[in-house]
Amino acid sequence: MLKIGVFGVGHLGKFHLNNWKEISGVKIVGFYDPYDEIAKEVAEKYELKRFLDADKLIDACDAIDVIAPTNHHFALCEKAIRKGKHVFVEKPLAHTIEEGKLLVNMAKEANIKMQVGHVERFNPAYLAIKGIPINPMFIEVHRLAQFNPRGTEVSVILDLMIHDIDIILNMVKSDVKNIVANGVAVMTETADIANVRIEFNNGCVANLTSSRISMKKMRKMRLFQKDSYIGIDFLEKKTEITKLLHEPDKDAFSFDIETPQGTKTIAISKPVIPEVNAIKLELTSFVNSIVENKPTVVSEIDGFLAMEVAHQILEKISNTNILV
Repeated sequence: MLKIGVFGVGHLGKFHLNNWKEISGVKIVGFYDPYDEIAKEVAEKYELKRFLDADKLIDACDAIDVIAPTNHHFALCEKAIRKGKHVFVEKPLAHTIEEGKLLVNMAKEANIKMQVGHVERFNPAYLAIKGIPINPMFIEVHRLAQFNPRGTEVSVILDLMIHDIDIILNMVKSDVKNIVANGVAVMTETADIANVRIEFNNGCVANLTSSRISMKKMRKMRLFQKDSYIGIDFLEKKTEITKLLHEPDKDAFSFDIETPQGTKTIAISKPVIPEVNAIKLELTSFVNSIVENKPTVVSEIDGFLAMEVAHQILEKISNTNILV
């Protein structure tokens, strides 16, 4: 039985608790949260022990789940890693680049399993393209949210856009060549809306727009590559593939178009969307990596690379002299 300790039981922390309780082979030892009102509610509702000392909870566990605010990630992760405990930590990996580097090095030296909570990697709409050749040359992303004071201790880049940065880095697999970015602080002291263009060494270009002050929610990614276009709707859990058809496909709707190069057949298909709970799946994958001694799906290195690009974007925004 894998013993888990949860750090931070606020809004997202409760989602984690609900899912941990459904994962076999796992026992929640208890939780740590400095807020008495939240802690009392959780202790009663989930019948869990509240630890007032973070070290004592870490000592009682095999692995910890960190859903505390970003500025607490490093201290909690460091304590656990130094005690040889496995770590799941919500994105972003750490508050600063220096902290991120230290965590990556410590995790390697301690030989523990560490996973970063980039939950969109487990979104059913994204899982639907698994097995499909992906080599995008242009990527368009819109991630828009309505304003919520929760999470505004960091900019929209580290709050929302980092999800898409992680997915793009995972798909493109090429070094970043150049970044152009603009952002504006509207409701908070950090950027609330931003537009970013990332150019990669392999020629791929990604254009990302993120906002947490929009009137409606949107989480869409469009991939353009040779002979095909893939649309992923993370919010509605839908995926559509439009491609040039070189051989019959009974599962796709197809039609002909005339081009200067002759008649071409276009096919539109909708891959099967798996019925999965993304949070439960990511936590289960973390458990499996420990039990089966295999790499985590979203490693600390993945988390650091996404964080590194996010901080480069923040620096670019800062250099434009726009209030961030």
